[in-house]
Amino acid sequence: MPDQYATTSHTHTHTHTITVAAGIYAPGHLGELTRYLPFDLIDAVLEHTRTQQQRLRALPSRVGVYFVLALNLFPHLGYARVWDTLVAGLQSLPLPRPSQAALVHLRRRLGPTPFKTLFQTLAAPLAQPTTPGTRYRHWRTVAFDACHSIKAPDSARNLTWLRKICYQQGTEGYPRLQITALCETGTRSLLGATLTRAPSGEPDQARTLLDRLTPQMLVLADQAYQGNTFLGEVADTGAQLLIRLREHRRPRVETLLPDGSYLTHLDGLKLRIVQARITATTQDGTQVRGVYRLATTLLDHRTDPARQLLALYHERWEVESAFYSLRHTLLHRRVLRSQDPAGLEQEVWALLVLYQALRMPMVEAVESRPGTHADRAPFTTALNTARCQVITAQQVLPDQDAPGRGGGIVQAVRENLLPARRARISARKLKCSHRRYREADPERPLTTDRVQDLELEILAPAPEAVAGPQQPAAKMAPGIRPGGSKERTMRLLGSDLSRGWSPIEVARALDYPHYRSLATQMGVWVQEGFLQRTAHGRYTLALRWAGVELTAQRVP
Repeated sequence: MPDQYATTSHTHTHTHTITVAAGIYAPGHLGELTRYLPFDLIDAVLEHTRTQQQRLRALPSRVGVYFVLALNLFPHLGYARVWDTLVAGLQSLPLPRPSQAALVHLRRRLGPTPFKTLFQTLAAPLAQPTTPGTRYRHWRTVAFDACHSIKAPDSARNLTWLRKICYQQGTEGYPRLQITALCETGTRSLLGATLTRAPSGEPDQARTLLDRLTPQMLVLADQAYQGNTFLGEVADTGAQLLIRLREHRRPRVETLLPDGSYLTHLDGLKLRIVQARITATTQDGTQVRGVYRLATTLLDHRTDPARQLLALYHERWEVESAFYSLRHTLLHRRVLRSQDPAGLEQEVWALLVLYQALRMPMVEAVESRPGTHADRAPFTTALNTARCQVITAQQVLPDQDAPGRGGGIVQAVRENLLPARRARISARKLKCSHRRYREADPERPLTTDRVQDLELEILAPAPEAVAGPQQPAAKMAPGIRPGGSKERTMRLLGSDLSRGWSPIEVARALDYPHYRSLATQMGVWVQEGFLQRTAHGRYTLALRWAGVELTAQRVP
């Protein structure tokens, strides 16, 4: 059994001792992260998945696990360079330098199963009950969402599993994977994840994670998870929910509550609906407005006021920050390196393992300072410190002489805490030449800006609507949303068919603060046949829409 440890000393201006596994197991480490991914855990996972080596080789399976994790820690390096980082601090030990072909064979020998099992072992809430930013009353707040932008190499073997997304202007260059995750807010640790090709139904993937929910949790999710069936399945787990509904949904008003919210039933599930208009004023005086309609199983307006729930829903964005750390900070927006489906699965599960392992010392650091909000831990600081310690092979094992002090990652995070999160409004930009979003919002700013003032106006239903018959939504022409920017623009242009309107004239007439995004959207509406371009920068209503009452009938 490889239970013995080897030590090596380096002397320059001072002497320090490195302790690693003995013999051919020495390259099997991940610096300080080895404390959170210990040798015993890796060996147990390999034994459970039956991927342990049949005979002792120069590259044992345990070393292979740490090597694959290091590939994700250094995504910009090739196989040989990553191996060199693992042995850079072990120069005094007689270690072999395998070829790239041997390292590729090591990855194939392991496959994706041990990394998936390892992630499922680590995936759990990390915060203590007293950690700020992770709870609402006595419930632990968690969030569902999906990441669609993990790109895979455009190889023939990958295309047997994945597919490229087709846009109106062409096909994307790389196939994509989709990660659907359940995330703990505040710490941004993962409680579970599924992997499939993109795009896939988010609720269908989230259903495989419902067994991770407990009655002690409160689930936050966006409009993609608003289906009645999914809401009922979440409620059946015993967890509470706070999920945004789409604007076209108008649940029946059964009981109007004093705070402006009301009770209703959706497929037999009793819910409370909170509807509000949110107005954000940025530093330059620009105002951005939006209407939110939330459904929740928290039915008591006295213990859970409507304004409090609206503020709580903002915590859903913590899962977006988690995906940002995965996609941008860890991968640095790079394409995955694997050329076949099995390699892709292995790489992504290893990426999730590494992400969860980095979150562990980050949570330990913020909890060592009572009262510190969990989202102040800097992910980039933890990642860079972990990389340095892999190269120097430092703190592979806990410091027996300084128990409770924490390792280098914990100290670095604690000394470089981020400031308190600022209220900001984000810009939605197209990151490629193809249209990524079906509808662009001309009222949304083009740049991210800090929010100076935020107003919440609860939109209570009229008293005469209580317990009345459910009103059907007005029928619209295909592709036109009631009260949306497209309908308002078409009505304006239809008021004077002989005039060519410029985007800035439309923006001023309709009180839109950002005419440039409106100009982009009007060009899209020309392609869809709603508008026509009469001159450069001039638009009129398409002839087939002239004289049509948009909200009165469905137009073929």
